[in-house]
Amino acid sequence: MIADHVPELLDGIGVSLAYFGVGALVLAAGFVVLDLLTPGSLRHHVFVDHRPNAAALQASSALALAVIVVTVMVNASDTVLLGLVDVVVYGLLGVVFQAVTLVILELVVPGRFRDLVASPRFSTASIAVGATLVAVAVVNAAAIA
Repeated sequence: MIADHVPELLDGIGVSLAYFGVGALVLAAGFVVLDLLTPGSLRHHVFVDHRPNAAALQASSALALAVIVVTVMVNASDTVLLGLVDVVVYGLLGVVFQAVTLVILELVVPGRFRDLVASPRFSTASIAVGATLVAVAVVNAAAIA
């Protein structure tokens, strides 16, 4: 009977909400760190001024962190609390890896990528940096799995 499965279904919904909440917090933390590493307000650059380089960087960062968060969720401990801790720890480690990657890129690539974030003109450098963030995330996810 369906009624027999309601408690199990409700428990599953609660677990899903908990994992979603923790994953969303990791994505939010990634946005905050990226905002701190870029000049001006990243939110304003993307959603108000419609700066293409800022949008490419933010979108790449979000996708990269999502790869990590999903990989952790799929491979997390069977115990819900430990699985949520896994997502927080490895997700935040992914945020740190992204931040370090951006700092290294700023140091080694010609010019200042940070200056491109606020530019109204699209730069191919934003695609290169975004792809690098996704590549680092994929390597990070493989190390987790």
